Amino acid sequence: MPNVRSVTLGFWVGVGSRDEPEDLSGISHFIEHLLFKGTKFNSARQIAEAFDSMGGELNAFSAKEYTCFYAKVLDTDLDKSIELMTDMIFNSKFDPQDMDAERRVILEEISLHEDSPDDIIHDLFASTLWESHPLGQSVLGRLKVINTLSRDELVSFFRENYHPGNIVVSAAGNLDHEHLEALVEKFTNRQCARGGSSRRHLVPEVKPRLKVFNRPTEQAHIVIGTTGLPRNHPDRFALAVLDNLLGGGMSSRLFQKIREEKALAYSVFSYHSMFSETGLIAIYAGTSRENAQLVMDLIWEEINNLVENGVKDEELERAKGHIKGNLVLSLEDSSGRMTRLGKSELCQGETLTLDELIERVEAVDREKIEELSRHLLGYGKFVATVLGPFEKDDLQLRFVQ
Repeated sequence: MPNVRSVTLGFWVGVGSRDEPEDLSGISHFIEHLLFKGTKFNSARQIAEAFDSMGGELNAFSAKEYTCFYAKVLDTDLDKSIELMTDMIFNSKFDPQDMDAERRVILEEISLHEDSPDDIIHDLFASTLWESHPLGQSVLGRLKVINTLSRDELVSFFRENYHPGNIVVSAAGNLDHEHLEALVEKFTNRQCARGGSSRRHLVPEVKPRLKVFNRPTEQAHIVIGTTGLPRNHPDRFALAVLDNLLGGGMSSRLFQKIREEKALAYSVFSYHSMFSETGLIAIYAGTSRENAQLVMDLIWEEINNLVENGVKDEELERAKGHIKGNLVLSLEDSSGRMTRLGKSELCQGETLTLDELIERVEAVDREKIEELSRHLLGYGKFVATVLGPFEKDDLQLRFVQ
């Protein structure tokens, strides 16, 4: 991107919450925090001061199948940024005092998350959908585990997963590829590279159910969904279009019916997630306690209408245009490009060009959408989670047996 003066740099590690044994739930996220706490060569303060002096941003996030460390800096500061980030990733100290301090920070983060019902409902849905599968585990982990994780456990898990063979480096901005490659080669020990992730792939069994979490909230928070597609499935572009026309924008069916026509919710949308061997498609709505049952019935009506009556050509074209526009706009920013490159290489093993992506979206036709909606929504095993001031018998969901 020669017309910008910045570079966004990302180190994508192929490990996340789904790779954790149940008794180590949250360890990937804990390690993410600890890599900012100082190395053999730089203290946490020195790292922070270095990025502040460059006017740059340094951050990280954890997910179910990867952990990403990223920085956005001026193009002239790329060399220093790579030196500091590789030091963090490969030379962190895991000092016991830092561990105890960061443990308290993570416990506060978990408490904050649990106090945000519109956030935690999605974790509750995943744990209900995939009750006996690692994908159902929270990225943040469980309080009991975080309280008891030892340094030996952290270091052992780190050494098993944080090595060059399990890391993708992606970057976008005003940079030269060969120069970037030379910097990565200089500051990483390629000799210690092993194979990639040793992740086990098990397709989870999904059982239809309605699960109510009784909390004294002001609103009822509802998520209804079912199994989706794995991330390399050939119909993944059709799924993106299906998701968009169902609840992906202001003109989507759910938004128009539940918010605009019925005025029953401020926030209502659908979303989908894809992982190595499976995925999900889900609908969220936040509404008053009195309207919870009505909103759930309306969600079912829209799902049933889509399966039974198909889609119109104009809404299909509108959904495809929305996806293409968002895609193009996201790639005007170096952070968006870095993220697409890193996730594509780590998760898909390929990086499609913008033209290839648009071509695949354009190729989605009405017959494919209707076939996919019947496959996923017409015969799916639906799971519903509701968080709010309810008992289980207060609500019914007709398509949950």
